[in-house]
Formats: sequence, C-alpha cells, structure tokens
Amino acid sequence: MSILKLTGENLSIESIKDFLGNSESTVEITDAAYEKLKASRKIVENIIEEGKTVYGITTGFGLFCDVLISTEKTIDLQANLIRSHCCGIGKPFSENAVLVMMILRLNTLVKGHSGVTTELADQLKKYINYKIIPKVPEQGSLGASGDLAPLSHIAITLMGEGEVYYEGELKETAEVLDALGIEPLVLQAKEGLALINGTQPMTAQGVLNYIEAESLMEASLWIASLTHQALNSITDAYNLNIHASRGYEEQIYVAGKMLEYLEGSELTTHQGEVRVQDAYSIRCIPQVHGASFQTLVYVKDKLEIEMNAANDNPLIFSEEEVFSGGNFHGQPIAIAMDLLKIGAAEIANISERRIERLVNPALNGDLPAFLSPEEGLQSGAMILQYAAASLVSENKTLAHPASVDSIPSSANQEDHVSMGTIGARHARDIIGNMRNVLAVELLIALTAVELKGKEKLSPKTREKFEEYREIVDFIGHDRNFSDDIKILSSKLERVY
Repeated sequence: MSILKLTGENLSIESIKDFLGNSESTVEITDAAYEKLKASRKIVENIIEEGKTVYGITTGFGLFCDVLISTEKTIDLQANLIRSHCCGIGKPFSENAVLVMMILRLNTLVKGHSGVTTELADQLKKYINYKIIPKVPEQGSLGASGDLAPLSHIAITLMGEGEVYYEGELKETAEVLDALGIEPLVLQAKEGLALINGTQPMTAQGVLNYIEAESLMEASLWIASLTHQALNSITDAYNLNIHASRGYEEQIYVAGKMLEYLEGSELTTHQGEVRVQDAYSIRCIPQVHGASFQTLVYVKDKLEIEMNAANDNPLIFSEEEVFSGGNFHGQPIAIAMDLLKIGAAEIANISERRIERLVNPALNGDLPAFLSPEEGLQSGAMILQYAAASLVSENKTLAHPASVDSIPSSANQEDHVSMGTIGARHARDIIGNMRNVLAVELLIALTAVELKGKEKLSPKTREKFEEYREIVDFIGHDRNFSDDIKILSSKLERVY
C-alpha cells in the first residue's frame, strides 16, 4: 500500500501517478502540517472574537464584500455560500480527476494559510482514503475567484449533501456517510470559502492531461518509426550532429529515440539510395515532436508549482497579516493548458500527414493504393485517413486559446477571469483525439510494414509489432475499422 504524505510543499506529478496506480493508496497529513492548520485556525477564531472586518470571515462575498456578517451568522454564511455556488452543468468530471482535485485541495489547506479546522482536513482525508468521489459537473467555472462551481460540488458532499460515487455506484452522499459511520461536516467560519477559492479542478485535470500527453508523445515515436520503415525513409535526417547544432534538448532527445528505434532495420535507407530527402512529416520528426515535448516541460513546471500553491483568499500569515489577494486566479494554468493543447494538436497533425503518405499511391512508394487488398473492389485504409483528418480539424477548433477570453462577473467586481478550466477540458479532448489519430497511424503502419516484410523491422519495432499485432489483424479485407481504432486507442491510453 502506498501512502502519500501531504505537507503542502512537495506534491509532484510523479506522486500523483503513484497514488492513482495503486487502488489501495491513501493520504496522510504530517504532524507539522497539522500544527500549521491549528495555528492558522486560531487566528481566524481571534478575528471573529475581536469583531475584525476580514473578507469572507466576517463579510459577504464578491460584490457583497462590504456587507458585515454578525458572529452568530458566520456558520450560516458558509453553508449558504456552498449551496448557492453549486451551479455546475453538464457531464461530470472523471472520478480520477475529482479524486486528484480533493488531494490538491487538501494539500493547499495544510499549508496553513487558509484557517480551516483540523476536522475539515480530516473529513477531506476520509473522502480520499475511502474513495468517496463527489459528482462534479465539468462546466460552469470561469477559472477565477477559484473554480467556484466545481469545488462547491465537492464541498457540499462534505456537508452530507449532493451525490457521490462509491464502489462504482452513484449514490446520495448521506446514504454513503451513514453506511460508513461518518458524520456530515458543519462548516465553520471561513471554511466554505477556503474549500472553493482555488484552481484545483483545472489543475487536477491538467495533471491527468499531462500524464496522458507525456505517455502518448513517447508512443508517437515508435509509431512514427514503423511508418518510417514502411516508407523506406532516410535515417540521416536524425543524425545527432544536426540536432546538436541547433541546441534544443527535446529535439536531440527525439532524434536519439528515432535512431534507437530504427537501429538494425533493413527497411531504412540513406540519402541518395531511394531519394535524396524525405517529406517533412518524416524528416522533421525531431523538430516537430521535439517542440511538442518542450510544451511538456513548461506545463509540468507550472502544474507542480500550482499543486503546492496557496490559492485561497484571504490568506493568513499571522495575527496582523491577513491579506485579501488573487491567488485563486487561474491564468498560469490557463496558459499552460493552452500550450499543451497546441503541443498535442501538432502531434496529431503530423501523424495524420504520415497516414496520408502511407495510403496515397503517389506518395507511398510501392505499397498498394490505400493498402487495399483488391484495388477498386476494396477500399482498404482510404476512410481511415478521412477519420484522422476529421479529428485533427476538430483539434484546430479546440486549440483556440481559452486563456485569451474573459467575461466580467459579480457585477464587475470580478472583471477578468482565466477560463482555465475550459482550457483544461479542451486539452483533455485534444489529447483524446491525438490518441485516436496515433491509433489510426499504428493500424495502417502495422499492415504497411507487414507488406514490406516484418522480418526486416528493427529489433525494437519488431517487438512493438508483435505486441500490437496480437490485438488487431492485418488489413486483408474491408471490415469495421472502428473496432480496431478503439482497441488500439484503449491500449495506448494511460489507464489507472
């Protein structure tokens, strides 16, 4: 069993991968983090006792920030906040995405700048460890003032309301808590606000996006290596001197991986043997794929900062230092997700161009037109290219940056927002399309290299060929290729 210890300081994407990879994983809060929780909570209690005016503790929210709330109404204020902000729309986020949201939110709270009780932290910890997963609609967040609507749908379940997934079923929260002997939480002063001011939905979806994109970008290289061999392409373009002379680490990495995958192949050529140069979709694999790998570096950095960030409001530093700011604004993650969208979309774009070269008789050398077993009578892979082209065109629409949009809210008090959660959702969808385009390239490349002679493949790609040939057949006759795409796409997916 894996235990993820939360300190508010050192959560990483790798630790989230480890947590999701083990169904028995649990989280714990360190003793030092508990002490920080208690210290910040004491400051909140002193503020209430002394009748100080502090946003969200003794005042209303948003435009109502100047409305003072009496001490006896502070608990009602928090419950009303959560109920009124449960305005999510549409299909729910995945259970893993919500689980990661809760981990990230708890990690933020234990930094000790939010002023919540240890009881709240323990309730959130129970939900994570029991795998009580709130149903969280994925639409309805502007990505500033925090992901208010999605996080409210988590918060309301801590109060025993709303719906949760538990042991594979959607149930009323009260029913699950009763069965487990868990008491619903009564939110204390500041706690409702502390639960929903934050970027956890966009960041959690962003973490899952990163994990999936990284895995697929790595897979794209050996898939491209199969296509390279099917087209008797030139390895000289991957010479490391070329790439070292430009200096991009990721470009050098991709060139090195291509040479590694192609080593020992009898299907590759050198410049001048068959042709002098290959088309860009083959020749520029290091440059294009390498640039997409660069987006991963930027995205990972921003995600891991945000995973350990204090993004509540107000933030508590000492008795005298309780400041209202804007760390809940999702612009850093919004821009990171938009960049990831571009990186993933470009992998799909260049993959689709290689698909075209595999099936087009004017471009594929001596391979049959559309790899058809009976040209004219059977269409072969003709419409597989159509399907891939459709996905990359859809990606071009989804890749429009969400982060450049904004719309005022709360009577113009909140007059600039990030749309980061929209960006994260669109990145997820683009990555899904990228996976399916790569599945199409793989399906066609497997048949193409078999036509060329699988025994001539490089040892590393021969291993991949054998692994994937076990689950999809040679294109020897027209059939329902949708099934093949689904099978290959599912195997390429990073599933927990």
